[in-house]
Amino acid sequence: MDRREAITQVSWILGGTIIGSGIFLNSGCTTSTEKANDFFDVETIALLNEMGETILPKTSTPGAKEAKVGEFMAIMVKDCYTAKDQEIFRKGIKRLERRCKEETGKAFLECSSDERTKFFVKMDALQMAYMDAKTTEQPSHYFRMVKELTLLGFFTSEIGSTKAMRYIETPGKYDGNVPYKKGDRMWANS
Repeated sequence: MDRREAITQVSWILGGTIIGSGIFLNSGCTTSTEKANDFFDVETIALLNEMGETILPKTSTPGAKEAKVGEFMAIMVKDCYTAKDQEIFRKGIKRLERRCKEETGKAFLECSSDERTKFFVKMDALQMAYMDAKTTEQPSHYFRMVKELTLLGFFTSEIGSTKAMRYIETPGKYDGNVPYKKGDRMWANS
């Protein structure tokens, strides 16, 4: 008996109470190329996770990959970016991959963490120069978009809010005079 047949039989035994079992069957038993959404496939999201991890690596706190920033970026680009910015982001990821191959001789995912960091330092310098020279009509640089989405995705995730920052569940009392020691993490819910 395969998984599909088992789920079908369990739903009949329970009197058809597993509503939407077809969703389980269709999503769990396919072999086609997985798409995260209309814009990104699973491989691109894996690349975005690794890019995020290069920007915010795992240290004594979890890194961007553990916060699943790739999935976050895919959703934000699809749902919140204008069509123009979506195109800039998607083409930018391809341009970033091409540039990495030109500079290192390898795809980004094949590079060591040191090579990735050195490459991103160069990319950051390029985007800063672009942003300093751009006019208000020009779009943001794609690498800046990646950085901003990485930071937003990480620090708004449960992992970022509870492991990288201090967190006290709200509601709570307001205390405007909380003692602070140099080196304390910032508050996630201030």
